[in-house]
Amino acid sequence: MYVPAWFREENLTVLHNLMRQYSFATLVTFDGSRPFASHLPFLLDTEQGEYGTLRAHLARANPQWQQFQEGQEALVIFEGPHAYISPSWYEKQPSVPTWNYVVVHAYGVPRLLDENGLLKLLFDLTATFEAAVSSATGYHLPEDYVRKQAQHIVGFEIPITRLEGKFKLSQNRSPQDVERVIAALRDAENSQYRAIADWMRAAQIRTASAEESDPPARK
Repeated sequence: MYVPAWFREENLTVLHNLMRQYSFATLVTFDGSRPFASHLPFLLDTEQGEYGTLRAHLARANPQWQQFQEGQEALVIFEGPHAYISPSWYEKQPSVPTWNYVVVHAYGVPRLLDENGLLKLLFDLTATFEAAVSSATGYHLPEDYVRKQAQHIVGFEIPITRLEGKFKLSQNRSPQDVERVIAALRDAENSQYRAIADWMRAAQIRTASAEESDPPARK
């Protein structure tokens, strides 16, 4: 991924937060002649490996999992909110339109899970995503039912070997322009536009905090 210095995000906590918040991601592999993509919910375990480990599953009928046995690197793309940025919002004119967005690319070599690993994944997935929509007691499936259904899917994990974060949030514009863009986005009816405004504000806060903790040397 092309990442200009302005937009490079390397804070592991920030990257992990986006991956968890926007966990429905795109798995991309290469079968030797063409790319292949599947769209899947992923779980992130930050305690395993330097950058964490991803877990997910595919339908057994999906041929993509058979590529895992070749030991090739895969790419998982996590995409957060995005928004068109009108040049009319800038103080300096003329200016060009652009697009703000936040994405994380995670790389690693997938490996298949055994039956116990797959069952744990399925229960963890249900517990994680049901927590956002169910009552406090949650929703529980009978284990024998899960085992029967699991025959039709394949579980896998990807120990992450490298992460790329591109947070294009108007960092190359003046502070005045950034404020004007945030205000315009927050006035929009589109929820993604308002979300990008929140990411822009959070980036400002992180930058200010970093500058306070590491002030320039006095002359």
